[in-house]
Amino acid sequence: MATWSFLVVAVVASALFAAAALLWMVLRTFAFQRAPAAPSGWKGIAFAFGQGMLPWEKESAGGHWLTLAAGVIYHAGVFVALLQLFARIPGLHVPLALIPFAETILLLAFCSGTSLLIKRALLPTLRALSCPDDYAANVIVNLFLLFSFLTTLNGAWVDWLLGASLVFFLYLPLGKVRHCVFFFYTRVMFGLFFGRRAVLPHPRSETNP
Repeated sequence: MATWSFLVVAVVASALFAAAALLWMVLRTFAFQRAPAAPSGWKGIAFAFGQGMLPWEKESAGGHWLTLAAGVIYHAGVFVALLQLFARIPGLHVPLALIPFAETILLLAFCSGTSLLIKRALLPTLRALSCPDDYAANVIVNLFLLFSFLTTLNGAWVDWLLGASLVFFLYLPLGKVRHCVFFFYTRVMFGLFFGRRAVLPHPRSETNP
């Protein structure tokens, strides 16, 4: 894929568009209100990436372990697919030793994403909470994962991967897919925002030993 065809250029351009749009969103968040800062901003960040990530610290994840596992695999597959895409654009390939790992993660991620889509469509409670963006994002990412998986099996699928990548990057800053990119950044901002106000880590009650 070293030859820069129109499709490759379009994918690169869409990725740059997504990066610029996401950067603009990031720059808009650096405006804290004038509350007195507590000396625990970094403690809040440590909590956000540590104890705060545990399933039982979340409101519903602790009671839905299969869905949690599917979500973790799903997101891991997205990052593997992105790594493969960024390697293939300049003409590189996935190292042979890593191909079985990549194939396994991508296939499991696609199956996880499909199961989450079916669950959203069939469960009345989830269906009532869902909007068109929820379904569109899931379908777009599922196609991205599927063609990434097929490309690891046979390079002839690479144009399909590029087409799915083009749609993925164009949709990235517009819909909920952007949370994959913003995850680490938002955890930092979450920990910093509440940490500097001494809310995180949770203060111990004076009545507790």
